[in-house]
Amino acid sequence: MLITIGEMITGVGSAIAGLTVAYAMFQNYFPYGLQKPVQRYIHKIKNFIDPYMSITFPECQGSEFHRSKAFAAIERYLNENSSKQAKHLMANVLQDSQVIVLSMTDHEEVTDEFQGIKLWWSSYRVTPITQSISFHRREDANRYFTVKFHKKYRDIITNSYLKHVIEEGKAITVKERQRKLYTNSKSDNWSTFTTSNWIHVVFEHPATFATLALEPNKKEEIVKDLIRFTEAKDYYAKIGKPWKRGYLLYGPPGTGKSTMIAAMANLLKYDVYDLELTAVKDNTELRKLLIDTSSKSIVVIEDIDCSLDLTGQRKKKKEKTDDEKKEENDKDPVKAEMKKWDENNQKSQVTLSGLLNIIDGLWSACGGERIIVFTTNFVEKLDPALIRRGRMDKHIDLSYCCFEAFKVLAKNYLDLESHELFGRIDELLQETKMTPADVAENLMPKSAEEDEEACLVRLIKALEEAKAKAEEEGKMKAEEEAKKKAEEESKAKDEEEEKPKAEKEKYEEREVNGKSVEITGVVKGNGEDAKHSASNATGVKENGDASH
Repeated sequence: MLITIGEMITGVGSAIAGLTVAYAMFQNYFPYGLQKPVQRYIHKIKNFIDPYMSITFPECQGSEFHRSKAFAAIERYLNENSSKQAKHLMANVLQDSQVIVLSMTDHEEVTDEFQGIKLWWSSYRVTPITQSISFHRREDANRYFTVKFHKKYRDIITNSYLKHVIEEGKAITVKERQRKLYTNSKSDNWSTFTTSNWIHVVFEHPATFATLALEPNKKEEIVKDLIRFTEAKDYYAKIGKPWKRGYLLYGPPGTGKSTMIAAMANLLKYDVYDLELTAVKDNTELRKLLIDTSSKSIVVIEDIDCSLDLTGQRKKKKEKTDDEKKEENDKDPVKAEMKKWDENNQKSQVTLSGLLNIIDGLWSACGGERIIVFTTNFVEKLDPALIRRGRMDKHIDLSYCCFEAFKVLAKNYLDLESHELFGRIDELLQETKMTPADVAENLMPKSAEEDEEACLVRLIKALEEAKAKAEEEGKMKAEEEAKKKAEEESKAKDEEEEKPKAEKEKYEEREVNGKSVEITGVVKGNGEDAKHSASNATGVKENGDASH
């Protein structure tokens, strides 16, 4: 007799109800000490019978505060494929993406295939249960991805497939992401609720090496050096160095140092971390900031010659004496304490040693594929230990505008490749100094009526004025130097003339002193003789009296 569907459903329901009752009795009446061993053996029997195994990837693992990189890569990989299979999707514009991303919801399952092997991916979320009352933010739910496959393919999945998934996920991330410009805030503003000590905006600087006002040969050399660095991961591992490279950009203000950094970031598709050293409290916070930077990034310290007292640029304040401090405390003790607290909290204690350790010490190996850039207007003021090779590997001199750089600017601003006035501009650029920023400002049309020739004429006029000003300053400087030299020569001549006179006066004074001594001696002798004669006369007189 055939079993109807209704009878089948009834039988299944009865079986499930019986199992439920049996499990409840097991939990309530079976000795607690024996429950875990029984569950463990049941689990072993299930694993022995079940031909499938699974691997779970948590979003956050253990004590790690940051999101798992493996989880993020798997999420991007699955998002690329889940929109074709999953029935329930979430639409979202991720924080670092330029497009709408469709991802599968929790408890959804999608399939994947690799070398003819079928796999099942599922997503679920676990919300922590807590009954305690806290003023801190509640812990977020932890998400998981689980992949299930036949256990006979274990080696292929663990050795090849998972590596393929993570690499593909990272490639999709790089392709879709928006690059960011980061900066660090003062540590007083750091919160235990934030996941990063950096704040960021979308990096949208349009500079490229094609628009950079620089000699073509130097530009090509820098581009090749950058591309070589990005492809040299195995080479750096072979020679035993961290995968990083330092660039020192130096030159007068307005020569394109910041623009060069933007062009480097756009060429390599790297994020930019603008590190403000004056906002870093000490070396420990500096290390925390470095650890929190991502790979494929450029860490920038601009105008390092003016940062803290790393280069001796900051003038140290005169220390007050103990009496002055005591007098200030007696006058207003509350204000004095507040001032002392402000000084202790506002003063950065980052040292040159700490910075060197970040650049080239043990901590420099944290992360990979990182470029460190220093900029300065006065390279001669920097400590040699800070910019030596191995720390700042490549030194790039960004000087005043040359004719080749001018042609790039003329192409960018006026769409001109040649003009009859170019010859005159070439002559003037060789005779005077003008930064690319000033040249660009003169080339930029100021109104719709200005044509290319008017802009070039304005530039020529500015160059001629700069040349005349430089000549005038040079003339004034030469006159001052000549005047100073003449004064020094006159002073030296006067000293030479005064020298014999002084010697003569000294000699005469010495002679006068000698005669004075001689006269004094004669007078003294005569006085003694007179005294002696008077004494003798007195004696004679006395004798005369005696004879009478």
